[in-house]
Amino acid sequence: MNYKNYLERIGYSEKPEVNYETLKTLHRKHLYSIPFENLDIHRGKKIILDINLIEEKILNNKRGGFCYELNSLFFELLKEIGFDVKMLSARVYNDDEVPGDEFDHMTLLVNIDGEEYLADVGFGDSFIEPVQFNPDFVFEDDGGFFQIVKENEKHFKLLRSEDGVLFTPKYLFSKDVRKLSDYTEACEYTQTSPKSHFTKNKLCSIANDWGRVTLVNDKLVIKKGRNKDEKPVRSEKEFNENLLKYFGISI
Repeated sequence: MNYKNYLERIGYSEKPEVNYETLKTLHRKHLYSIPFENLDIHRGKKIILDINLIEEKILNNKRGGFCYELNSLFFELLKEIGFDVKMLSARVYNDDEVPGDEFDHMTLLVNIDGEEYLADVGFGDSFIEPVQFNPDFVFEDDGGFFQIVKENEKHFKLLRSEDGVLFTPKYLFSKDVRKLSDYTEACEYTQTSPKSHFTKNKLCSIANDWGRVTLVNDKLVIKKGRNKDEKPVRSEKEFNENLLKYFGISI
């Protein structure tokens, strides 16, 4: 992968080193520069888990993607720099707090001098900086409060809270090492099944230093801190105008 192209895409101009400060900065800058989006699904364009195609789409064509694309590309970037990074499978909890199927989501585990961090640039509205893998530690950043807790001998849960008091589970995962091809079947399901959240909703979302902008179906949501402003999007033309204005995407 042309990682220098990646660094340019996210506005990182320093020489990257293998330490937590670099990881934290890369994670934040990615989330501020590359949107989480599923637009190709609604254009009828098949998403193939090939790192060269993903690089072409996100880095050269200045697009975003969903978890398999974004986290696999971030995985390649970290590997190129020299980080010890692993792909993990995660099962996303639904509104009834029931976890989905294996490979429902891709997340990353980074080891720096014996300390482990959960990195995830493909989960939409979530943590902005990597979360330390410490079950006794509650991590706070602009995305909210987060904690990793042990579910059983093999599995862990990522929890999130808006206020640091009431936590809800976001996804369940183990430390079993995965590879990109392991997610192929789940990726196919995600972009084709009528039951998939991604076939039901067309969306594009990006974080920034004051909040988040999300374009979903027929509305534009601008979040600043805990305040949300929703505006109707009345046509395909208006949807595309917002895509260009807020995300720099022209389709």
